[in-house]
Amino acid sequence: EHWKAGYYCTCSAGYGAVSGPRRHPRGSPSPCRHRQMSAQTRVCKGRSVCINTKGSYTCQRPPCLEFNPEDPRHCTDVNECTSGRKPCHNSTHCLNSCRCRPGWKPIPGSSIGPNNTVCEDKDECSSGEHRCHNSTVCINTVGSYTCHCRQGWVPRPGFQDKQMITICEVAHLSPAEISFPTWTAPSGIKSQALSHFFNRIQDLGSNFSSASVLNTVRDLVQEMGDLLETPGDLKALPFSEQHFVATNLLFGLENVLRGVSKALPKGSFNFSSSAGIELSLEVQAPSYRNITLIQNQTMMMLTWDTVHGSGDSGLAVVGLLSTPGMDRFLAEAPLVLDAEEPTTLHETHRGLLQETSHILLSDVISAFIANKNTENLRSPVTFVFQHSVTPGPREKVHCVYWEHGQNRSGHWDTRGCWVASTRDNSTTCQCTHLSIFAVLMAHYGVQEEDPALTVITYVGLSLSLLCLLLAALTFLLCKAIQNTSTSLHLQLSLCLFLAHLLFLTAFDRTENKVLCAVIAGALHYLYLASFTWMLLVGLHLFLSARNLTVVNYSGINRFMKKAMFPVGYGVPAVIVAISAASRPHLYGTPTSCWLHSEEGFKWGFLGPVCAIFSVNLAFFLMTLWILKSKLCSLNSEVSTLQNTRMLTFKATAQLSILGCTWFLGLLQVGPAAHIMAYLFTIINSLQGVFIFLVYCLLSQQVREQYRKWLERIRKSKAKSEKYTLSSRTMSDDLFLLNTYYVPCMVN
Repeated sequence: EHWKAGYYCTCSAGYGAVSGPRRHPRGSPSPCRHRQMSAQTRVCKGRSVCINTKGSYTCQRPPCLEFNPEDPRHCTDVNECTSGRKPCHNSTHCLNSCRCRPGWKPIPGSSIGPNNTVCEDKDECSSGEHRCHNSTVCINTVGSYTCHCRQGWVPRPGFQDKQMITICEVAHLSPAEISFPTWTAPSGIKSQALSHFFNRIQDLGSNFSSASVLNTVRDLVQEMGDLLETPGDLKALPFSEQHFVATNLLFGLENVLRGVSKALPKGSFNFSSSAGIELSLEVQAPSYRNITLIQNQTMMMLTWDTVHGSGDSGLAVVGLLSTPGMDRFLAEAPLVLDAEEPTTLHETHRGLLQETSHILLSDVISAFIANKNTENLRSPVTFVFQHSVTPGPREKVHCVYWEHGQNRSGHWDTRGCWVASTRDNSTTCQCTHLSIFAVLMAHYGVQEEDPALTVITYVGLSLSLLCLLLAALTFLLCKAIQNTSTSLHLQLSLCLFLAHLLFLTAFDRTENKVLCAVIAGALHYLYLASFTWMLLVGLHLFLSARNLTVVNYSGINRFMKKAMFPVGYGVPAVIVAISAASRPHLYGTPTSCWLHSEEGFKWGFLGPVCAIFSVNLAFFLMTLWILKSKLCSLNSEVSTLQNTRMLTFKATAQLSILGCTWFLGLLQVGPAAHIMAYLFTIINSLQGVFIFLVYCLLSQQVREQYRKWLERIRKSKAKSEKYTLSSRTMSDDLFLLNTYYVPCMVN
């Protein structure tokens, strides 16, 4: 601008003088600076935000707002709920923002914001945010809760059940609403003590009322204690009838206690008798804590959801009854083990299980709840039993329950129960059902491995392997003796050689279950094949004895040549195939690669062996009868007589080698089991030695062939030595020639 015949400078828009006059002469320093729009400067209207720029400013809208079309500096709120955008999750509702519905809460860990809030139902009952009266039980619902009257309570006048403001009071129950359950004496049992006991039970039932429930329970416990303390003539009953009485007493008392306890108020109750019977009852409303009942020798722990149904809102009853003295009525009760128990015992003892005896270590207890359906609980119940007896090395502790059978008796069973842990004086059990429980200790007579038998087995089988190999080579290479009988002996030697070799090297290779099952199947087949060839040898021996007077044996030879290979290898293959197809899981045990004894599976081997032994015994007796007739008619046919004597000796050796050895294995029972085990091991392990002795060394033709082979070897050795000596002499001559004659000739 012109000022005093010149011009001057002013600050531009958005700039202002820092100090001094707004106008300043040319050439002087500029006093103008950029003007900042502060937050207090309300140039932007409404809820818009002022953003400063160089020399100016802009108005911006925050999220969820929009500019007014009439005034661009004015920003107003946008209601997304009415604009049709639906930005909220379906678990929330829109109130110009996404908010949880009443009775709902944001999911822990989820993002919380205007448009991304996710909610879940709020459990007012477990969090304690409900306002139910203490006479009711809080039951959570989706987005809310209701207050239910407790079991045995009714709404007060003016209130309704299952409302948020429900208030209840104790109902005046009539005798018909809670009655004394029916409990009758076991039929067919004649006992004055039992009759007196049930007369007292009938009196308690007729006088029962809800107001006298505590006295009734106390009297029930006392009456049961008196009966167990002085059983009277019950001790003279047979064991089966005593088991029947015990079943009736245990399950009958449990049923009565379950019924009358419905009249009990909320709380914990303990009853005991002078005979030591203890009863613990817990009456509770639904909660989320575990329940523990403790007695002198027993403790029971279970979760609330195991006791209480999901839809039941009333009181629930948990009971634990201990009955010392009940064990006298359960003497000689059978024990039924779970399918896995014998396997566990084999793994523990590594021996042969024999008959068992068992004793009860703990009191017999009864665990029950108000709900009768306790076959498959949601979570297992834990029991801790105290006992004074410590199990020994051949004793095993079992968690058992009493199973009442259909034969008026019962037995101890382990299904659904297992030992969680055991110490010297306590055992912890877990069960998936409720019943009559106890801890039982079974004593197992286990035949441990004898080191002497192990040494005899390995030494004898090693010698048998060597002799069987020599016998097989003899039958294969000695052409002078090759006939049908030799072919039978060759196949028998090969099968026994492979069976014994596999037994020595892989019988106890149980690390890999599949490999062990394959080894067991191979042993099954090889030993069955060996016995089948024994049968064919016995048949051939009988036919040969029968046809001693016949010069031409072509008929016998043709029959044996056609039948021996299909029978010798085919029949065992069919038996093993059927066994493997029907129950393949029974091949291989935890201690050895052999056949399981479960379900009679071993009879897939013992059955054919016993049958073959019986048939061979019949062949032996018929052969002896034929030879006896032949020896009685002595004549001048010396060669025939010699053949007869040889057949007699071979028949005797046949029974000793191929039958008696395995028959001794079936006699390992009773007091002579140890002696029979030694005889079986010695004779059976030397089976290959006997075969080589009888059919090779005692055969004149074989001995003659051995003599020829030895002479041939001796001649070959002598020729080799002569050639070596001749070569050495020639070498010496050449050495002398080179040493003496050649120098002399040169000189």
